[in-house]
Amino acid sequence: MPNMIFVNLPVADLDTSKAFYSSLGFTLNEQFSDEQTASFVISDAIVAMIMTEKRFTEFTKQSGTAEAATAREVINALGVETREEVDRIADAGLTAGGSQGGDTQDHGFMYGRSVDDPDGHRWEFVWMDPSAIEG
Repeated sequence: MPNMIFVNLPVADLDTSKAFYSSLGFTLNEQFSDEQTASFVISDAIVAMIMTEKRFTEFTKQSGTAEAATAREVINALGVETREEVDRIADAGLTAGGSQGGDTQDHGFMYGRSVDDPDGHRWEFVWMDPSAIEG
């Protein structure tokens, strides 16, 4: 089994965030979701845990959370199979309430777009031409 990554993010409105992450094509895992948490499977090794701010602060034992809309705490970058997939996911995120997260990056061999979710967490979707990667 590969090592897994669990991206844990605080959100202001769980239902809004669930709609956003579903629109990206991520799969809701009901087994690990409840009224304060939504678990989204991104791949076999990546899961996004979306939590209400209350649950997140209880989980982290912190008194508050970073304001993702005004200060960048992290950029979650995901590789995808094609340039078209980059556009499909980014466009879906924008339609579902996300916002443009910077300029489109097109370097020929690498193409990427970023979308900020409704809370300001940045997601970058990137395609790279496999033949351009030295091996």
